Amino acid sequence: MTSGGDPEMSPGPYTGPIDAIVTPPAGYLEIESKWYVLHTKSRQEKLVAAALDTAGITHFLPLVKRVSYYGRHKALLRVPLFPSYVFLWGTLDDAYVIDRTKRIAKIIRVSDQKRLEWEIRNIRMALERDAQLEPCPYLKEGVRVEVRAGPFKGLQGWVHRKKTENRLVLQVEAFARGASLEIEASLLEVIE
Repeated sequence: MTSGGDPEMSPGPYTGPIDAIVTPPAGYLEIESKWYVLHTKSRQEKLVAAALDTAGITHFLPLVKRVSYYGRHKALLRVPLFPSYVFLWGTLDDAYVIDRTKRIAKIIRVSDQKRLEWEIRNIRMALERDAQLEPCPYLKEGVRVEVRAGPFKGLQGWVHRKKTENRLVLQVEAFARGASLEIEASLLEVIE
């Protein structure tokens, strides 16, 4: 299978990017288990996790508690921390088995296995200790962002530097001078 919109690949060795979906060559069998990231179709994370459970394939779907209101009714929901992503521990063949459910948009190969394992261990540890994790965009210095909620909604600027773990300094340039504003990272959205 190739990712959406990619031309079909001719048989032979693959020389494209490591995170692209590729059709393994005939007779290929991957024995060693490693981490893969499954990018699911919208709102399919729990169904993919259930399919992985049924198939006996090890996976990790971090869920967090969210309160949702339906009129006057309040409901406590468990929603994915990272919408549209499930982590799979197995072989590429395991990933292709789940891909056949038609709930997967892309299979992402992970080149730095040790780093991903460390990140998953930290997320799992935080969830086991009932940390109130909030999804927020992955922001780094120099990224253009827009405030999506709060009194500064609509304000655009650049991430200047991280100040603390949970806060960022947003730089807005006007009249060839800088002005900075400290704002919660969860209120920012990356502008393409």
